[in-house]
Amino acid sequence: MNTVSSILNTAKSTIALESKAISNLSELLTDDFANAVELIYNSKGRVIITGIGKSAIIANKIVATLNSTGTPSVFMHAADAIHGDLGLILKDDVVICISKSGNTPEIKVLVPLIKNAKNKMIAITGNKDSFLGQQADFVLNAYVEQEACPNNLAPTTSTTAQLVIGDALAVCLLELRGFSSKDFAKYHPGGALGKRLYLRVNDLSSQNQKPEVRLDASLKEVIVEITEKMLGVTAVIENDNIVGIITDGDLRRMLSKSDNITNLTAKDIMSTNPRRINEDAMAVDAKELMEEFGISQLLVEHDGKYAGVVHLHDLIKEGII
Repeated sequence: MNTVSSILNTAKSTIALESKAISNLSELLTDDFANAVELIYNSKGRVIITGIGKSAIIANKIVATLNSTGTPSVFMHAADAIHGDLGLILKDDVVICISKSGNTPEIKVLVPLIKNAKNKMIAITGNKDSFLGQQADFVLNAYVEQEACPNNLAPTTSTTAQLVIGDALAVCLLELRGFSSKDFAKYHPGGALGKRLYLRVNDLSSQNQKPEVRLDASLKEVIVEITEKMLGVTAVIENDNIVGIITDGDLRRMLSKSDNITNLTAKDIMSTNPRRINEDAMAVDAKELMEEFGISQLLVEHDGKYAGVVHLHDLIKEGII
């Protein structure tokens, strides 16, 4: 077998093994999962998630997911907790401990301290009969038959299982909270995902210049306006209303068809009934319109009056495309 085939077979085997393990997790769910979700949902405190080794890395990811979906969460490394960081845990906090074996030395030291403080504790473990499993208020079973590692040593399948359980917790809490796309945008204001949910057309068009000419504007005036405003387009306006649009393409087509351009005006060159969008519309709606009609600019209106231009480049710059 050549090297390429061997690599691909190993990759496929890893994916198949982990996929089977994830599928099996649904069979391991008990009332403890639902009770854990309700405990977190009704808690007045935060979720403190702890672990050690690879489980600590998974804990960090689950914390990030919970925070971004409306459940305040904090990561606490299990080793650091028993050397001072235990002070992170407040009276009303719920603690989630993640450990494949549930019997690591750090967990055995940490768990009694959490119990003594009367905080409720949820275990995500592959061994429900472990020290952690026996001490936790609720146990979320993350058992896997084997790691994807050929030596059955490196945490691979087990950490994937932990991650999936964390995602399941987050999604259940999200639904209980009625967490909407607007809420998501509030927690992701700087990311491309958030911008798709909160950025409006006016946020983009207000940053651009506002090219416009009258119906009787000369060809030179049209060219100067398009050139100076640097958007490749100008609106044709009458009493602040949009009556047409002239793009770079319109100018090129006009020049290729007309032998005498001396007396041409904006009215002779413009395209009527241009595509337009309200300034309060979402930027993603502008993107969809541009894609639907194969255009790179949209004229923007406010209360039916011309308000500016939104350009394809604006959407690209903001990560909408």
